[in-house]
Amino acid sequence: MTPAFDITTAPSRVLFGTGTLDAVADEVARLGRHRVLVLASPDLSAVGDRVVEALGPVAVARFDGAVMHTPVDVTDDAEKLVHSSSVDCVVSVGGGSTTGLSKALAARTGVDQVILPTTFAGSEVTSVLGETSGGVKTTRAAPEILPEVVIYDVDLVSTLPAAIAVTSAVNALAHAVEALYSPQANPAIDGLAIRAIRFLGRGLRRIGDGEDGAETRSELLQGAWLAGTCLGAVGMSLHHKLCHTLGGSFDLPHAPTHTVVLPHVLAYNAASAPEAMGEIARALDVADAASGVFDLIAAAGGPTALRDLGLREEDLSRAAQLAVARPYPNPAPLSAAGIEELLGAAWRGDRPRALAVSPIERITEQVVRSFAGTPNYRLRELLTEAVEWLHEFAVETDLAQSEWAAGIDFLTRTGQISDDRRQEFILLSDTLGLSSVVDLLTNSRMPDSTPSAVLGPFYVEGPPILEQGDDISAGQPGVPLWVDVRVTGTDGAPLGDAVVDVWQSDENGFYDVQLPDLDGPVLRGRLRTDDEGRLRFWSILPCEYPIPDDGPVGAMLAATGRHPYRAPHLHFMIAAAGHSTLITQLFVKGGSYLDSDAVFGVKDELIVEFPPGVGEAPPGRKVEGEWRSLDFTFKLAASANQVDSHV
Repeated sequence: MTPAFDITTAPSRVLFGTGTLDAVADEVARLGRHRVLVLASPDLSAVGDRVVEALGPVAVARFDGAVMHTPVDVTDDAEKLVHSSSVDCVVSVGGGSTTGLSKALAARTGVDQVILPTTFAGSEVTSVLGETSGGVKTTRAAPEILPEVVIYDVDLVSTLPAAIAVTSAVNALAHAVEALYSPQANPAIDGLAIRAIRFLGRGLRRIGDGEDGAETRSELLQGAWLAGTCLGAVGMSLHHKLCHTLGGSFDLPHAPTHTVVLPHVLAYNAASAPEAMGEIARALDVADAASGVFDLIAAAGGPTALRDLGLREEDLSRAAQLAVARPYPNPAPLSAAGIEELLGAAWRGDRPRALAVSPIERITEQVVRSFAGTPNYRLRELLTEAVEWLHEFAVETDLAQSEWAAGIDFLTRTGQISDDRRQEFILLSDTLGLSSVVDLLTNSRMPDSTPSAVLGPFYVEGPPILEQGDDISAGQPGVPLWVDVRVTGTDGAPLGDAVVDVWQSDENGFYDVQLPDLDGPVLRGRLRTDDEGRLRFWSILPCEYPIPDDGPVGAMLAATGRHPYRAPHLHFMIAAAGHSTLITQLFVKGGSYLDSDAVFGVKDELIVEFPPGVGEAPPGRKVEGEWRSLDFTFKLAASANQVDSHV
């Protein structure tokens, strides 16, 4: 059960793309501001010049003195410019230092902010501000600290040196990681955090592999944005407290410190947050979160030891004492001794030991690793997820050997009874609702088209070719049915020469493939629409029928007290050039089992009238007595792909 949670997300406008720096003047105008202070750091003066040029006359002041950890005396100097130039908006270009200065000015003066990040800091989408005064860095949050607009321009991070890109990306990774075990963790932020970790992990791995191109930088920037969103929505824990302590009190560089410390904090918290560690490891495609992050950093060329950043060994004890001076939430209990041990490992650059795993977890990891060389990424993803879910199912249900054997026997018999006329595995998928779930996943991507439905086990490739007006029933008994349907695009334009396969059961509920004594296929065929997209043919009124219940699937239904009946329906598969193939069914309104269809295939939009025919029957079949009609319009979604291979 999902635990209770509450979440507050602050409004902020985000632009993401390439060349989006050029929109900065429009964004300032949209805010209704007219006097801009441009912030940059000394090493980004050229980019600052570009921003000033793009802003034109509204750029009335400039400050290039941003410093990491946002010292209050630097903010004092910049604030003087705000007042002397009557500034009503700050445009900041740079990393966490310029963003921090912009936030500090907004907190003091109320000016609006437009941020153009040049690193992967992520703090630009948070209402959190960290400032340093008297050698101590403190953090606070307030609504006025959140920037009004963030402009992500991939071009601005494309020239970021790889070494800085790595530490900046790990800094962002830390936001997503700590969000997963935050006391305020919730499903929405968890989803963003996991996606951020995937983006950042892939980008870091590519840098390590020498594939540091535009796609890599774009993924890293997206990951930083998502991770920053996590940072702005939930509280952080030990990692951020330690890094603020090391930066504010020992003047260590911000992003490199995050990079060195993160694997060791993960190791410290691993036993107390196993679910979060599992999510992190899966998102990074590693066996263990702590050691996996360390290896990722090392392979990408990032720093791995605090001593290399300038921290003295004799300062470790003081740093640990500062880190536990005030209480704050963290999965693992905090102690000065434990933190000092953590910092000692980070100071030396030790590789964290992988968290001890159970024998079952070790088997799962071994199987997952065996798929690592799968060339097809999607195949690897599907196999990995299937193995993890199956192993978890076995553990959670305490699956017994006899139950496992019974399941294997069931699947074996399902395969043995299947052939080219009977697809028992499809029937099993149908009766478990899996076919309908996959169908809905596919159809949800084409909401304007006619709803799809499951293919079912009785479709046969290569049905007989028929002409308009033919009778697909081939003389089978039943209430005659005249079908007059149209095929159009979602815009209503008729689709001529569309290929339409139709198939159905007879009046006793059997398909031709279930009747070996029949001479040739009946109640199925392939026709083409005319120039107006119309299709007309004779058949018989569909009726309810039981799915085959003499095999393993029938035994499963009997064991669970379920009936085997399907609601009456007519199958269609429609393919037209330039459109997605539609597989669907039309159900007889008022028919039986519409609310308890054995394969969960009924959709309200596909329940239609099959009214009694009025007057003389259409040509092609002499009718004496009752006959029915079907009038329906199918709408196909446009597709970049051409017609499927069955056309």
